[in-house]
Amino acid sequence: MLWHQVRSLNSDNAYELLAGGTIGHPSTTTRPRLERRVWLRAELVLFFVGMPLLMRWAIHDLHIPLIVVLQPLLLGFVLYLLWDNTFLVRRELTKGFALRHLAWIILVFVAVGGAITFATWQLFPGRFLGFPLYRPQIWLLILALYPLLSVIPQELVYRTFFFHRYGPVFGSARWAAVLANGALFGFAHIIFDNWIAVAGSAVVGTVIAYRYWVTRSFWAAWLEHTLYGCLIFTVGLGMFFFTGVSNF
Repeated sequence: MLWHQVRSLNSDNAYELLAGGTIGHPSTTTRPRLERRVWLRAELVLFFVGMPLLMRWAIHDLHIPLIVVLQPLLLGFVLYLLWDNTFLVRRELTKGFALRHLAWIILVFVAVGGAITFATWQLFPGRFLGFPLYRPQIWLLILALYPLLSVIPQELVYRTFFFHRYGPVFGSARWAAVLANGALFGFAHIIFDNWIAVAGSAVVGTVIAYRYWVTRSFWAAWLEHTLYGCLIFTVGLGMFFFTGVSNF
């Protein structure tokens, strides 16, 4: 697995000097000038508040399936990153994380995932473990496709794009950046039209945002996101992450 190959890549010093500036950990990046910060904040609101609202309208009012709405937006974010000459895909996708971070990912997942599992068993006993027990083939298909088709694009947008482009706005205010990212990640889930998806995603999104901040590793965030997402569909909370508009 990745963590066996990447111990030598986990230093913040691996970030290159680009375009006359240092692209590295946000806390060490020089903050842009006031005019630039104002522009970036307006852009952040447009992308991470306006886009989810637009998506919710398209899905629930125009009845356009999520996959039809989501893919062009995700492609747009990815193309924007590729167009940015201070961003290197290779650097992002080869940055690993140390075993100590893997240990923390597992420990936090056991604690938070255990709480999620117990709460689901208590609050929704009729749906608990419904997928693996009654629709194992669909469950296995979701577990196989979710990390690739859902987690990768979400992490590219909400961690890679967000922290690369807007990290300097927050300067050394680590927790402001992490909490803002988690809150916006939760807000994006208004497309599912229920508060459990929004609140739960905000909490988990904050955990993942912190992980990305301290590791600067896409794969650390991807792994943590994958664990929680697969847990959600396993224990019986998948119903809260369905728009109700068919993709077929």
